[in-house]
Amino acid sequence: MAKDTKREVMAEVLERAANCTLDELCLACEVEAEWVAELVEHGVLAPVGRTRAEWRFQGLMITHVAKAKRLERDLGLNTPGVALALDLLEEIDALRARLKASESQSL
Repeated sequence: MAKDTKREVMAEVLERAANCTLDELCLACEVEAEWVAELVEHGVLAPVGRTRAEWRFQGLMITHVAKAKRLERDLGLNTPGVALALDLLEEIDALRARLKASESQSL
C-alpha cells in the first residue's frame, strides 16, 4: 500500500473518531487482525462489541496500535511485553503531567 493511501485511510478513520471497525484499524495500521486480537486479549485495546465482527475502536486506538507495533518491531517485545511497556509509558505521561501542574501552581 502506498504511503499516501495509508495516510488517507488513517485520516479518514481519525475523522470518524467515534468508531472504526477491526478491518479499518488493521488497514490504517498495516497489521493483522490476529495481532490486534492479541492486543485486546492483553488489555492494550478495549473495543466495544462482543465479537470481532462487532468490535468498534475509538479513532485514538490507531495511535495505540501504531505505538504497540513500533515497540514490537524496534524492541522485539512480545504482546505481554508491549502491554507492560504501554502501561509504563502511560504512567510516565501521567507523572509528567502531575509534575508540570505542580510546578505551575508553585509559580
